[in-house]
Amino acid sequence: MADLNIPSINKKPDKYLFKNKLTLRRKSKKRLLTEAFYMLISCFLLVYLNYLIPNKSFIFINFLSNVKKLFFVMFDLFSNLYQILLVIFILISLVFAVILFLGSLYRILKVLNRKSSQIKYK
Repeated sequence: MADLNIPSINKKPDKYLFKNKLTLRRKSKKRLLTEAFYMLISCFLLVYLNYLIPNKSFIFINFLSNVKKLFFVMFDLFSNLYQILLVIFILISLVFAVILFLGSLYRILKVLNRKSSQIKYK
């Protein structure tokens, strides 16, 4: 009984797992400025790339019509979901039935061959 390790109820678990592993140093002003310039350059690059895209208004209008068409197609899909699932069930059940049929024929032939071979040896 002395070897039994019972955990202490009063022992508090470590609430902060990475408490001592965080770096709490501040970034230098030079590093902050370089990061700010990188962010600014990235921002201007993205705005310029968007400026180069032609016919933005047509693209947005076309996008909205495509979203409407997508909802209609999704509605048709869900309305025909019963038939789709029924066809999938029929195909899977036919494959399973063929496997069972072939397995039963194999066992019947195996049993018949065993009896005929036992009769020959007697």
